[in-house]
Amino acid sequence: MIAATRTLLLWLVFALVFTTPVWADDDDYLEGAQYQELPLAPAPLQDGRVEVVEFFFYGCPHCHSFEPYLEEWLKTNADNVAFTRVPAIFNGRWEALARAYYTAEILGVMDKIHTPLFDAIHKDHKNIFGQEAIREFFVAHGVSAEDFDNTFSSFAVHNKIRQARQLQQRYRIQGVPTMVIGGHYVTNATMAGSHTEAVKVTNYLIKKEKG
Repeated sequence: MIAATRTLLLWLVFALVFTTPVWADDDDYLEGAQYQELPLAPAPLQDGRVEVVEFFFYGCPHCHSFEPYLEEWLKTNADNVAFTRVPAIFNGRWEALARAYYTAEILGVMDKIHTPLFDAIHKDHKNIFGQEAIREFFVAHGVSAEDFDNTFSSFAVHNKIRQARQLQQRYRIQGVPTMVIGGHYVTNATMAGSHTEAVKVTNYLIKKEKG
C-alpha cells in the first residue's frame, strides 16, 4: 500500500513538472517561436531610436483589443522608438479603411477618427467598410464632406497606399496586428502567446536592436 502511494505521488509530481505552463523570461525568447527574423538589413536608428511599425486593420477585432496595450506601451516608449502605424491591405475592403486612416492623417484629425472608428466598428457594430459609410463617419466627427472627398481619393493618399503595400510585402505580413522591430524582426500575439507577451517581446527586440 505504501509503495503504491509512493508511486502515485511520483506520477503526480511528474505530471505537474511536465504540464505546468512555463512563461518565458526575456532571455528565453527564441527566433522562430516568439518572433521571427526577416532576411533584411536592420533599419538604421533614428536619433538613437529603434523603428517600430504596427500593421493593423480597423475591421480586425484582435487589432481593436490590442490597441489599449499599444497605447499604454507608447506612453513609456515614445523616447525609445520611432513608431509608425501602417494599415494592412489584403483586398479592396481593407484598402477603403486604409484610405480612411491616411485621410485622417493628412487632414490632421487622427484624434477624432482613429479610436472612434475602431470603437464604432467593434463596440457599436457599425458597418463602416465602404467609401460612403466612411464619408458619413468623417462628417459626423467634424470633417467637412468637401475636405473628405478631396483627400480620400487624392494623389497623396494613393501614394501612401502604394507605400503601405510595399512595406507589407517587404516585411512579409501575413496577418494583423503585427509588430515589426528594427526593420527585420516580427512578432505578434499568436507567436508571443498574448497581447501582453507581444509587448514584452517587442521590448526585448528593441533592446536587441540597440545592442
